[in-house]
Amino acid sequence: MAYEAWVKIKSRYCDRAGCKVSLEAHMVFPASWMPETPPRRVGLRCNHGMICNEKEQTACRWSGTNPAYDPFLE
Repeated sequence: MAYEAWVKIKSRYCDRAGCKVSLEAHMVFPASWMPETPPRRVGLRCNHGMICNEKEQTACRWSGTNPAYDPFLE
């Protein structure tokens, strides 16, 4: 049976949050009888996203409020 999990991608300092945040991906891993199937990423989030959403300023794509702005692009 397939299973789902939030997997930490990386940690970064966020200027808008003012602290170190963890960027996470929602992954769906294949069932054991289909090991050749790669895992799929179905979502992204920041562990500080809920706090950023409570502020007056729009946040970023990682918090789900502003898909046009990604402060962590390298």
